[in-house]
Amino acid sequence: MTYLASQERYNNMKFNRCGNSGLLLPALSLGLWHNFGGVDPFENGRAMLRRAFDLGITHFDLANNYGPPPGSAEEMFGSLLKTDFSPYRDELVISTKAGYHMWDGPYGEWGSKKYLVSSLDQSLKRMGLEYVDIFYSHRPDPNTPLEETMGALDQIVRQGKALYVGISSYSAEQTAEAIKILDDLGTPLLIHQPSYSMLNRWIEEDGLQNVLQENRVGSIAFCPLQQGLLTNKYVNGVPTDSRAAKSNSFLSKDQVTEDVITKVQQLGSIARERGQSLAQLALAWVLREGRITSALIGASRVSQIEENVKALDNLDFTTQELDKIEEILKG
Repeated sequence: MTYLASQERYNNMKFNRCGNSGLLLPALSLGLWHNFGGVDPFENGRAMLRRAFDLGITHFDLANNYGPPPGSAEEMFGSLLKTDFSPYRDELVISTKAGYHMWDGPYGEWGSKKYLVSSLDQSLKRMGLEYVDIFYSHRPDPNTPLEETMGALDQIVRQGKALYVGISSYSAEQTAEAIKILDDLGTPLLIHQPSYSMLNRWIEEDGLQNVLQENRVGSIAFCPLQQGLLTNKYVNGVPTDSRAAKSNSFLSKDQVTEDVITKVQQLGSIARERGQSLAQLALAWVLREGRITSALIGASRVSQIEENVKALDNLDFTTQELDKIEEILKG
């Protein structure tokens, strides 16, 4: 059945300017890290992508290694670009990344020009695109000069394979250096993608958030719900079907400590007082004061996307609420 996007898709979504650019990003973006790979039900992924766009989520975030197997999330998304989203390509912001292991041998990961350019060419082929809107260096490479990695990003833009470039998981010091290199090359850094949540505030402690603000670079926070910890799922322990229960997950059982559960329960009380779910509170907190351009959500079913988007109905916090949250998080 032919997909027709909702005519009301822009009615309620909040859009934020990304750094010093002309690009507006939705306050919530959808990541395809999990649940859109070759092992996952295609129609469920399709339903989630359609519903996300109908709710005003115009930004879809991918990477070369997303799946499993690696590359299959881009292939799945590419097939939907042909069948569902082709008429809406110019309404979409599509991003991908390279940095983690993708193929055997010395050229299949990290940050060399050889790897980044080759990987993006493969990503474009998998998605059936001539260009992506944003291309990221997925992680810093300790053994490749930063000038080479940033030079590759500059070259990719000049070749027309990406409109903008970003970096992910770079420290404040590395980011400041990357900004300078790219500015000198004439291809400004658009955006940084760090992990950030109520339970993971390294970008504040490291000074990265200040570097981004001072240089007017956008930011998009991944894992704002801390792999599901900042939802009601773990209030009573570790469910057998949860990420923490799976041996191949980035979230392990030892992260679900008694202290974390106590904090989650206390935060849940604040959420209820605000008329929100814990997930909605966590997303609103990440987006507080406009310091984060967009929060990158994941999903395994349509209802999760619908719930998360409702966080935008109440993004304002009183001073008392923020003080109480700070007290809980530091307790």
